[in-house]
Formats: sequence, C-alpha cells, structure tokens
Amino acid sequence: MRIQQCRENAFLLLFEASFRNDAPEELFALAEELGEIAINQQVRDLVSGVSAEAAALDEVIAAYSPRRALTRIARVNLILLRMAIYELKHQPETPVNIIVSEAVRLSEVYASPEDTAFINGILGSYTRSRNEQGA
Repeated sequence: MRIQQCRENAFLLLFEASFRNDAPEELFALAEELGEIAINQQVRDLVSGVSAEAAALDEVIAAYSPRRALTRIARVNLILLRMAIYELKHQPETPVNIIVSEAVRLSEVYASPEDTAFINGILGSYTRSRNEQGA
C-alpha cells in the first residue's frame, strides 16, 4: 500500500475515532472486519501514535492557530493537523514538504478551500518555527 493511501486510511480511522471512545486496536479490528479500510503497520503506527499524543499535538496546534480554542477548529482540520504534526515530529526521514503536501491534499478531498488554506497556514508557521529553532 502506498504511503498516501496509508495516510488517508489513518485519517479515516482517526476521524471515526473522534466520534467514539474505542481504543485504536478496536478500530483496527472493526475496520478489518468490515473490510472497508486496509490496515497495515504504517496505518497502525500513525493511528496509535496520533491517538497517544493527541493532547500534546493539540497544544502545538493551539499555539500556532489564530483561533487558539481547539473547539473552534473543525474536526477534520484538527485530525489532519494532528497527523501532520505527529509525522513532522516523529518521522524526520520524510521530507517536510511531502508531509505538508499530503495534509493539504487530504484537506482538498475532505474539507473546504478555506480549511485547506487554514491547514497550510498552521503547518507553514509550525515548520518555519522548527527551522528557526534548528529542529
């Protein structure tokens, strides 16, 4: 499975999880049972990692968001931002522009044009800040 598909499948699972209180393993089992979303190790790692670090990722998002209050950020946007920031923090071997481009690509499919600009802006601010700090 291509990494783009892994990201999209992880997004779909994380979006579903945002409406439920299921642990990632329960989501994986349900997805496999229904056969609608392919699950591989990359999908598992991304979903598990984002789920485990959601609170810390939300702090980063709030720090770079002009909206500050996460309750004002659409659920789709929040999940895409969590995924991208998680990857930026934990997958240094993946080029930054690839991670940002993938988040933008998914937002073009699942969100509005305004949401896409918002996501691109947050990720741009975050990555510039990381570059300035030498991260």
